[in-house]
Amino acid sequence: MTIDEKLGQMVQAERKTVDKGDIAKYFLGSVLSGGGSAPGDGSPSAWADMTDAMHAEAKTTRLGIPLLYGSDAVHGHNNVAGATIFPHQIGLGCANDPALVTEIARAVAEEVAATGVDWTFAPLVGPARDPRWGRTYETFGEDPVLTSRLGAAAIKGFQSKVMACAKHFAGDGLTSMSTSSVDAGLLDRGDVKLDDALFRKLAIEPYKEAIAANVASIMVSFNSVRGEKMHASKRFVTDVLKRELGFQGIVISDWSGLRELPGTYYEQVVASVNAGIDVTMDAENHQWREFLSTAKTAVEKGAISQARVDDAVRRVLTVKCERGAFEKGPVNRKELARIGSQEHRDLARRAARASFVLLTNDGNTLPLASTQRVHVSGSGANSLARQMGGWTIDWQGGEGKKLTGTTITAGLGEHLAKDPASADVELVVISEAPYAEWFGDRQTLDIAPDDVKALDAASATKRPVIAVILSGRPLAFRPHVQKAKVWIAAWLFGSEGGAIADVLYGVAPINGRLAHAWPKDGDLLDRRKSVAEPWNAEALLFPVGFGVPLAARAK
Repeated sequence: MTIDEKLGQMVQAERKTVDKGDIAKYFLGSVLSGGGSAPGDGSPSAWADMTDAMHAEAKTTRLGIPLLYGSDAVHGHNNVAGATIFPHQIGLGCANDPALVTEIARAVAEEVAATGVDWTFAPLVGPARDPRWGRTYETFGEDPVLTSRLGAAAIKGFQSKVMACAKHFAGDGLTSMSTSSVDAGLLDRGDVKLDDALFRKLAIEPYKEAIAANVASIMVSFNSVRGEKMHASKRFVTDVLKRELGFQGIVISDWSGLRELPGTYYEQVVASVNAGIDVTMDAENHQWREFLSTAKTAVEKGAISQARVDDAVRRVLTVKCERGAFEKGPVNRKELARIGSQEHRDLARRAARASFVLLTNDGNTLPLASTQRVHVSGSGANSLARQMGGWTIDWQGGEGKKLTGTTITAGLGEHLAKDPASADVELVVISEAPYAEWFGDRQTLDIAPDDVKALDAASATKRPVIAVILSGRPLAFRPHVQKAKVWIAAWLFGSEGGAIADVLYGVAPINGRLAHAWPKDGDLLDRRKSVAEPWNAEALLFPVGFGVPLAARAK
């Protein structure tokens, strides 16, 4: 292989920056869709047309090395119109069912593969220890043993059809809890100050099961560890991940992660590649072209060794061989029917029910009798965007976008009251506006004022009130706990709103248990000085493992 052919395998370009002919001209090894980046109308057929064309172009090169196409399918093929949207990982951690996680990941992989996409950037295998972090909902829980086990289960399901990617190595969710870091938006990309023993326990250990599950790729984290950016850490990426843990797959950067390193762009390229990053996702604009020219200069000057390039390319080509990329043909258009299929929607509904956690129950309100009619209010009552959360059609979530699914109100069907006066029960659906990393960092976790008003109005009716919380993390509701007889954490449960009716009317039980502790108040979080410390019991409304079981109605 020439140096140009090798470097082409070491870069990943965003689809919007790839012009016709670029794949062949620059020997591109992979392309991705960032959050919300979709071809044409975003339909499955538009995706298939795009990936078929890109894969075909790659085969016209001298060596015919196949292309890999990647997408953040983190809770379904969530960039694609009409795809099934499953619960985010925060809910699946509360279900704590590895077999269910594998089944979901296998269904997602079927929808991903059906469009010609080869690679999903999931699952996130690290723990989240600070619920103010905007990626909390992407994690299975705050216990690294749980996140490791469920991460491996997800990898097993994904890799039945596509490549998985364990992320983010290492330390995401463990950054400093200082107020200033939240205010600056740096909780997501800040500094981890843990000592080596704690860092290994919380951040490194979860990757052992992922590697044992033969995960094809691992993504490097934006955060630093005691001042050293992970994208430039040869100690952790090469010495620990590759040598000590024996990872043989592809190490890929996060989105333009090298550009957060100090120094000139040349110095950033040299530092990140020499740290052990095999594929650089330098994705914005046409920056990947600058990576190719800069990396070539660095190789010619000896700043990046030929051996380092060969190691990276060998890893990429090995994964492509092992994953059958060289034998892959065009999309089988019959497989597009798997996207949003009834079978997958039924699974998503079952998964949503398994993820719900009953936080308080007066013992009399649930399950509702089939004759009881419900009046629904609150910000999440009629919002698919809010029950799906971030990474849905768009990076920061689909509010204002056309989404496919069933809202909670629609899912209640005949159980809805014709008007408020005829209702027997009030259902208030509290929610967060959708968000994703960086923009999702919050200083306090209080319920929004509009939802407080909805709770007050519901409680004023003197009818029994059920409060359902749609959120990507625990929200502080202690000041309002007496306003409802029942409180349910429903997380970001996806496209199947009928799951709420199922548990309210006793069609299905509620058995979820908290995988994240639930603080009493949003302003108590700073009293926990370090993410490594156990929670002060006095600061918690509910500990990890809490959940009030509710059996289904006897048939």
